[in-house]
Amino acid sequence: MTRAWILPVLLMLCGSAGAARLASGGAPGAAVALLVVFVLLAGVNSPLVFPRSIDALEARRRSTADGRPVVYWRPGCQYCLRLRLRLGRSARELYWVDIWRDPAGAAAVRAVNDGDETVPTVVVGGRPHTNPDPAWVRGRLSRRT
Repeated sequence: MTRAWILPVLLMLCGSAGAARLASGGAPGAAVALLVVFVLLAGVNSPLVFPRSIDALEARRRSTADGRPVVYWRPGCQYCLRLRLRLGRSARELYWVDIWRDPAGAAAVRAVNDGDETVPTVVVGGRPHTNPDPAWVRGRLSRRT
């Protein structure tokens, strides 16, 4: 769990240090702007912007029952973030598995990506798709019955 928060914490520390330097140099407006930018970057790279993760076994069980796709992801991944943001509210319809929190999820991703932990890996109807286009994923949601 702590690994997921390393990048956001580092971003917050760097932003705070830069803002403190700017503020002590007599530029409080620039300091506030810099701090806001770093807070936003930290937030976007944190697990907070993603729907609640579940473990891989539970995600597969639920997906088998209702046909919703399973997304294997990890915090800090720009492609995972792109998928999440482009899906918008419909992202909550998918089952999200954080591979840094769930060893079974990481193993599932390695099994379908030649030993690599390439994310996002989206499993639709039992078939894995590595880094699919967000529009394609959204289309799979609308076709679900």
